[in-house]
Amino acid sequence: MHPLRRLLPAVVSAAIVVLSACSGVAPTPIATATADFGLSATPSSVTLMSGATGQAVTVAASALSSFTGSVAVTVSGLPTGVTASPATFSVTPGAPVSVTLTAASTATVGTAAIVFTGTSGMLTHTATVTAAVTVPPVVVPDFTLTIAPTAITAVAGGTAGQVSVRADALNGLTGTVAVALSGVPTGVTASPASLVLTPGTAQTVSFTAGAAALASSSTVTFTATSGSISHTGTVALTVQPAVSAATVRDVTTYHYNVRRDGLNAQETILTPANVNVSTFGKLNFLPVDGKVDAEPLFLAKLTVGGAPHNTLFVATEHGSVYAFDADTGAVLWQKSVIPASEMTSDDHGCNQITAEIGITSTPVIDRSYGAHGALFTVSMSKEVNGTYHHRLHALDITTGAEIAAGPTEITATYPGSGPYSSGGVVTFNPSLYAERAALLLQNGSLVLAFTSHCDAGQYTGWVMAYSESTLQQTSVLNLTPNGVRGAIWMAGNGVAADTDGSLYVLSGNGTFDTTLVNGLPQSGDYGNGMLKLSNAAGKLAVADYFEAYDTVAQTNADLDLGSGGEVLFDATDASGAVHHLIVGAGKDKTIYVADRDNLGKFVPATAGPNSNLYQQISGQLTGGVFATPAFFNGTLYYSAAGDALKAFPLTNAKLATTPASKSAVLYGFPGTTPAVSANGTSNGIVWALQSATSGPNVLHAYDPTNLANEYYNSNQAAAGRDAFGNGNKFITPLVVNGKVYVGTTNGVAVFGLLPK
Repeated sequence: MHPLRRLLPAVVSAAIVVLSACSGVAPTPIATATADFGLSATPSSVTLMSGATGQAVTVAASALSSFTGSVAVTVSGLPTGVTASPATFSVTPGAPVSVTLTAASTATVGTAAIVFTGTSGMLTHTATVTAAVTVPPVVVPDFTLTIAPTAITAVAGGTAGQVSVRADALNGLTGTVAVALSGVPTGVTASPASLVLTPGTAQTVSFTAGAAALASSSTVTFTATSGSISHTGTVALTVQPAVSAATVRDVTTYHYNVRRDGLNAQETILTPANVNVSTFGKLNFLPVDGKVDAEPLFLAKLTVGGAPHNTLFVATEHGSVYAFDADTGAVLWQKSVIPASEMTSDDHGCNQITAEIGITSTPVIDRSYGAHGALFTVSMSKEVNGTYHHRLHALDITTGAEIAAGPTEITATYPGSGPYSSGGVVTFNPSLYAERAALLLQNGSLVLAFTSHCDAGQYTGWVMAYSESTLQQTSVLNLTPNGVRGAIWMAGNGVAADTDGSLYVLSGNGTFDTTLVNGLPQSGDYGNGMLKLSNAAGKLAVADYFEAYDTVAQTNADLDLGSGGEVLFDATDASGAVHHLIVGAGKDKTIYVADRDNLGKFVPATAGPNSNLYQQISGQLTGGVFATPAFFNGTLYYSAAGDALKAFPLTNAKLATTPASKSAVLYGFPGTTPAVSANGTSNGIVWALQSATSGPNVLHAYDPTNLANEYYNSNQAAAGRDAFGNGNKFITPLVVNGKVYVGTTNGVAVFGLLPK
């Protein structure tokens, strides 16, 4: 190759270097960002009330690309009458400034964009806030009107219903409020008839129905006025007829009477025509301190605190007795019968009576006792050391105070070799028993019957009598003194009595001696039987009895006859002969009807199964009986667990062997214990309660001539209007003086005619 060709690339490269140097062009540097800032204003919108306190806006600068300077901010776009404070300012990154925007009372109403402009050197950015300028609302002096309660009852010629009326000032109202009443029914007087209220101070208006006032439901309107301002409130006023022995009865014992038939034949207010979802429903709820397992009791026109009150008595498992005004629901008095150093009994870990035991059985009232009358009740309690007590109390019905040197500690012994016996004497162990059966007052004697507490331990059947006047024990009877069990359950029913002074109970499963001496069990054990007791000369004894031919097998299978309660009634046959009867049923699903003049005693199966019994009805109840029937107009109303309520009419002094009618509703455990209200033999209503501790109560009202015809139930009203909580095990409705009272787990629900 020519030498010059080898030198050419080098020469060219050198030439390029020389040319670049001669041109003066520098190499391209790496690009760098220009420092900047961001500007923000929060919130992005505000509402400014003219003449009101201003609203704060926060203006902040943020650094971009290592910006370190300050930003001068000006404000523009302010509507007429709106100012910014400060109007100009500086802001640096990380140090925001609060600006208050204020609208004067003359500010222009409308919406504007207020612009915050920030400048730093050659850099400028803006932030915008939308401001709505409004005028303040016109504040007008006003008041509220409060009337309580909103439903009251006035009894013709008796207790006045009272309401509290109060006005409270709003927005600086001054002066008084005048109140006028309208809609007061004829025969009712409102006192005062008009009011002048000072705001903040309540006044009371009493409504008194004259003796001639007619039963009615009205709406009384209270119109309150102050200047041009007016408000109204209303009170539902129910007027009930005058209380007299002919129209309203006292209910002093369980199921209305000692026959335990469940009939109030002196109910003049509630009728099939007005017991329906449109005119009848829940009026009130009376809260108490524990479960209500006892049936409430009622006295008409009882003078308490110097005024007559229809009075409802409620006993609780927390050991309290309450006296309520039965019409208004006001508490007249409350008495705890549990000593301060003790507590209510525990439930022994079972659900028979839970969670505490204070007063389980229905008390009994003697209105003529002592200076004012007395309520007798039995309590159960426990000391911290585990000692249990049962006590019999007599409470003054006007104050609740203990009377008659009470209470009396319940103790007992009886000849026998059964459990807790020593030297041929059985001793009552209070920890093993509960007084569930309702108390009976008969001929000056208080009769108590005890059930097992939780089926715990070896127990027997105790019946005791106490003198009403002294509260001292007069007699004791043990129904299984040489055996076991045989306690008195009867689903909360009480010992029954007839006019000759004989007493009747159904005993639970327990020892029965099939070897007889003169027709009586040789060892004196009467478990699982229908028993007639004598209390002559103050001494309790078995006078007669009925035992099923298979009673021993029933006891061994836990098929108590005494799981249900008894009812006494009389019936006339075609020849005109009167039969004095007792009916009972238990777990074996059989209805037993016996002649009280000859119960039948015990006859072995070889003589014909239960040939000694007046009447037996089998196969008509689909579950065991844990309830008490009711009797009205020659018809027996029975319910078994899981079964319908069924009507068994009498013909020729015998019950129908199949029910004439039944309810559509099936009553789960424990069934239902019905009550009947009527005016003599007319306007009958059968009341029944779906009641269980695990589910809501439902109150039903039926046609007694056909249980398929339901007049009302408490689920019919919309929006749960008549709902009243969960139920209890054996509670039965109390129907009296136009109202229905139902015990619950924490109070008593009150039903009646709704205000119009």
